Amino acid sequence: MQRIISWNVNGLRAVYKKGFLELLKKLDPQIMNLQEIKAHEDQLPFDLKIADGYVSYFNSAQRKGYSGVATYTKEAALSVSNNIGEERFDTEGRSLILEFEKFFLLNVYFPNGQRSHDRVQFKLEYYEKFLKLLKELEQSGKMILFCGDVNTAHKEIDLARPKENSKTSGFLPEERAYLDKFVDNGYVDTFRMFNNDPQNYTWWDVKSRARERNIGWRIDYFFVDEKHKKNIVSAGILNDVMGSDHAPVYVDIEI
Repeated sequence: MQRIISWNVNGLRAVYKKGFLELLKKLDPQIMNLQEIKAHEDQLPFDLKIADGYVSYFNSAQRKGYSGVATYTKEAALSVSNNIGEERFDTEGRSLILEFEKFFLLNVYFPNGQRSHDRVQFKLEYYEKFLKLLKELEQSGKMILFCGDVNTAHKEIDLARPKENSKTSGFLPEERAYLDKFVDNGYVDTFRMFNNDPQNYTWWDVKSRARERNIGWRIDYFFVDEKHKKNIVSAGILNDVMGSDHAPVYVDIEI
């Protein structure tokens, strides 16, 4: 069994100062995926770039201090790509596509539509481009697993205050419709395979201290293709892990 974790760290250098490497050692996942690292590789401490026991891959945004993803894996990938095939998306450092012997793993930081809705259209177009990439990868016959900060709560059960946020980016009908589209195209929300309870969230507003009251959103996901959902042994949220405004999510796989 292999545990794979995904975590929006809201700044890799920030969580490094809070003991990220010790946490990585304690959690001991086969693969750790991070989003919103907000750093270029040359800005990172040496021991963070070569975490003991792991091969590391980074994809940073052209703009410093913005976006970016990283993956630490105990087994080197057969191939690695850091783009989904369109420059306006790829310059923002939002994806790592790793191929292993039996599966593809996509670590993705999906765009935020912004409170002003200025980036909602950009976000929807990113979803569409990403779905096309998934369809291409399916031709391999391997398991397709994608994870990350999707920046949308799918159903009303996935956020504490759905009615109040019905016009907020992250819960707009057109954003939620794209998560429906992933499902309609054969992708399964792994967390809901095992847990259909409310009040399970992965992000909380820091300013209002929402985590203490569990007024949150579930916007961090692992999706697997329908054909291989049988390979998912368990999935969940690591609520006790602090250091970011997000909690890590995980899947355990046997493949």
